[in-house]
Amino acid sequence: MADKVCKVIIDSGSCENVVSEDAVQKLQLKTKRHPKPYNLSWLSKGNEVKVDRRCLVSFSIGQRYFDNAWCDVVSMDACHLLLGRPWQYDRSVVHDGRKNTYSLSIKGKKIVLAPRREEKYPAPVTNTNLLSMSRFLSGIKQGDVVYALLLCMHSAIDMNPDLPIEVQQLLLEFADLMPEELPPGLPPMRDIQHQIDLVPGSSLPNRPAYRLSPKEAEELQRQVEELLRNGYIRESMSPCAVPALLVPKKDGSWRMCIDSRAINKITIKYRYPIPSLDDMLDQLSGSKVFSKIDLKSGYHRRRNTARR
Repeated sequence: MADKVCKVIIDSGSCENVVSEDAVQKLQLKTKRHPKPYNLSWLSKGNEVKVDRRCLVSFSIGQRYFDNAWCDVVSMDACHLLLGRPWQYDRSVVHDGRKNTYSLSIKGKKIVLAPRREEKYPAPVTNTNLLSMSRFLSGIKQGDVVYALLLCMHSAIDMNPDLPIEVQQLLLEFADLMPEELPPGLPPMRDIQHQIDLVPGSSLPNRPAYRLSPKEAEELQRQVEELLRNGYIRESMSPCAVPALLVPKKDGSWRMCIDSRAINKITIKYRYPIPSLDDMLDQLSGSKVFSKIDLKSGYHRRRNTARR
């Protein structure tokens, strides 16, 4: 309903689909004359209600269910949209009385609608101080004064004295979780080891190194020596060789990348079904607190071995 949040009731006792007159006016929905006008006396607080209009309402429930239905326009206080037996009949909806859920299939996908728990979905707080990106950029172009607040993590040793004391105490408490440098040596052995299986009988590639400028060659040598010194890599006696190259980063430094295309051609491809994004989002229903961990180096968390 025009990207607006509304209250929906599914009522198997209602002989019609109903939309409130208030919602029709606010969303400026187009109405048509009802082919069979009738009277109602139980939806609104007051006298009998005359039903002589209807409109096609587009709505969505959750992130997976999008639909539209013809609804009679009624002045009611119970909700904005009431889905009755016509909607349940057209969509072959099955009601589970014990779980109070409604199941239906849309384009071959099964969808289960559950009642909303008000205690888990607090009313959104309207904050007029928040700006969209377009309004922010427009304000900068107009020459207004702009203040930017930058929050960054500092190490316990080099603590910013301008930070509030509460923030400093929090950073000190979890200083071991935000190290400036990774610990030396390889990560510990896990219960499940990661390995790359090569096609049996395949010829191992032996590619020549890329031509680099003196500056790039010096930087590549420095990074390799640093990895050797920290114990992340070791000298290889394998007949297989693939070249390395440097890619510039936004901050001016260099990222070392390995051209593994030759290895990928002889690697056994193991395919696994990718989880459905909609199903994963449904599992987050009701969650209010989310966390994010930005790993300093994802490759440091696992050991890699190749096997023929």
